[in-house]
Amino acid sequence: MNILDKIVIDKRKEVDLRKSLIPTSQLEQSVLFTRTTTSLAQNLKNSKSGIIAEHKRRSPSKSVINNGLNVQDVAIGYENAGVCGMSVLTDGKYFGGSLDDLLTARASCNLPLLRKEFIIDEYQILEAKAYGADVILLIAAILTRDEIKQFSELAKSLKLDVLLEVHNEDELHKSIMPSLDMLGVNNRNLKTFDVSLNTSKALSKIIPNDFVKVSESGISNIESIKELQPYGYQGFLIGENFMKTNNPGESATVFINSLI
Repeated sequence: MNILDKIVIDKRKEVDLRKSLIPTSQLEQSVLFTRTTTSLAQNLKNSKSGIIAEHKRRSPSKSVINNGLNVQDVAIGYENAGVCGMSVLTDGKYFGGSLDDLLTARASCNLPLLRKEFIIDEYQILEAKAYGADVILLIAAILTRDEIKQFSELAKSLKLDVLLEVHNEDELHKSIMPSLDMLGVNNRNLKTFDVSLNTSKALSKIIPNDFVKVSESGISNIESIKELQPYGYQGFLIGENFMKTNNPGESATVFINSLI
């Protein structure tokens, strides 16, 4: 069993517990449920840098990245740096995140916020909306085509953008549908944790131009972005590179200034 399978098993238990504690009607009454969302896809289309900066305390592949920062400082720093959007990890067991991190980020900045989560249930999409997200992530590796359709259509009805993540050609072919805004290619092999930008390059040729192309994982320098831009990528998700420093906002500022 690979790490993704383990995460999904734990996630199903966690979501069942959350559903028993907080009914959907309560999520729908959240003050943030009616807020007007901001489109990350539009921001990426109009940006010279295309940076989506992440808040991530730890990961299964790198263990602790940075436990010492508060989300508010990171969110304000990223916004001042001029990033296009912020990704907030909300998985607790494997990444040390929480929905409270999303709430704090929402209160601290006006950036489009991506709820970075392993979504396996419609309930988590309602949660994303209730806690201030503008975008959800769907991972093709853990969902059927029908689930991708069902979840992305629900997200669109809530005015949320949808970033769908793929790792290979099979996942891409089963996933392409009009209810997606962005197609993200994860350069990390989730079975081996090896990272290669060639994954983004190879899949770029078969991603229709209707979708904003996003490259994820393994992007740690300006050269990687310059290498991927000719392949049509407009979005670049960067987490560890900024988070492993003492001041992610400052690191993002330096990075973006060098890029543009």
